[in-house]
Amino acid sequence: MSASRPSLTFVTAFSSLPVREVIGEPGGDDLGWPFTMGPIRQLLRDGLELSELTVLVGENGVGKSTVIEAIAMAYGLSAEGGSTYVRPSERPTESPLHERIRLVRGLSRSRWGYFLRAETMHGLLTFLEQNPGADGPYHERSHGQAFSELLDAKLVHLSRRGGFLVLDEPEAGLSFLTQVKLANQLSQLRDDGIQVLMATHSPILTATPGARIVELDEDGFQPRAWNELMTVALYRRFLADPGYFGLE
Repeated sequence: MSASRPSLTFVTAFSSLPVREVIGEPGGDDLGWPFTMGPIRQLLRDGLELSELTVLVGENGVGKSTVIEAIAMAYGLSAEGGSTYVRPSERPTESPLHERIRLVRGLSRSRWGYFLRAETMHGLLTFLEQNPGADGPYHERSHGQAFSELLDAKLVHLSRRGGFLVLDEPEAGLSFLTQVKLANQLSQLRDDGIQVLMATHSPILTATPGARIVELDEDGFQPRAWNELMTVALYRRFLADPGYFGLE
């Protein structure tokens, strides 16, 4: 990949993407969490245009999941995961950010979407098993197997129908090879016209071909090339010399 800095402007006004841009709405109380966070302030001030495959990266606590959750909710998805028609809600914990953003839709005819997030997977799988039309006995599988089977089922649905797939740290519980498989699936979805928005710590998933990478930090967010990412540099350093990090 080129080390040149890509632009944050990815799409045109005639985009066919389900969501081509996220913009902030005026008003509201911006004094408390999450509005004090740098990436949230920048999102509300400058907005964010999305590509066919947008990947948010950054350290824990900088706001990746908060941004992902708000966009998913503004699209009509539950903060706990599921589709635009399957909306489980056991214990609301979401931020009010979704009330302060507006999604600019593209020309896509599909309004279907699906949200998968690592931290609410157990509740979503329980909900799916207890309701008609469940895809399988997910709790009889390991976390990684259950996630992969559910995602495979939803990817087939997306490939037939189109829409918007939102993923929050999908690498949790996935082996190296399963992450590689997922990266290839996401690349194929993009080629099939499915829009993907993902937050991840995985350099494997971040390397998905065609991904537009946006790195969040305490000050805001910037576009990055894969080989510019701090997480990539740290993984390389660790694999070369684990003792550098005190593992002796």
